[in-house]
Amino acid sequence: MNILAFSDLHMARNRATDLVAAAATADLVLGAGDFCNHRKGLPEAMEMLAGITAPMVLVPGNAESADELRAAARDNMTVLHGEAATVAGMRCFGLGYGVPTTPFGDWSCDLTEAEADAMLKTCGAADILVLHSPPKGIADETSDGLSVGSTAIRDAITRIQPKLAVCGHIHDSWGVTGRIGRARIANLGPRPNWFDITPIQ
Repeated sequence: MNILAFSDLHMARNRATDLVAAAATADLVLGAGDFCNHRKGLPEAMEMLAGITAPMVLVPGNAESADELRAAARDNMTVLHGEAATVAGMRCFGLGYGVPTTPFGDWSCDLTEAEADAMLKTCGAADILVLHSPPKGIADETSDGLSVGSTAIRDAITRIQPKLAVCGHIHDSWGVTGRIGRARIANLGPRPNWFDITPIQ
């Protein structure tokens, strides 16, 4: 299955144009959060992606809430936040928001490690984890060299062992990949990222 994935669009129209063009050959598209900026402009961001006709799985970043994203989503978009769904034959589980809590203030949608852990524990199995925040120690390094990923997310990936776990959030680690056991981890960024995986039988 041809899977296109991205994160952190942040209303960049040129990036959206590239993603729409790339998605013409995608079987499934994953969006790992932060479509808008500071809780503003989400309908416009969804309009920028309106040319994508493939099934999409989206999670909210810390720049938009789950309710805001559900309200703005198009008919081909499935929004997951602490939930699972089978889309295009893939068992997906999604968890958005900043984990752990960010220092960005009241506009940011965040979860504590305990809150994230409780939501992730509802997932027993998945082909793909769509996350906004990265796991602790992989694709989570800031420009200052700090590891700011989530221990709850790392524990969940270790337990679930999906084929693929995609994330974003830490811009300095866009393009960084790694593994936890058999699970491939990728911090995406707003460019087209391609994956070819088959569902777990």
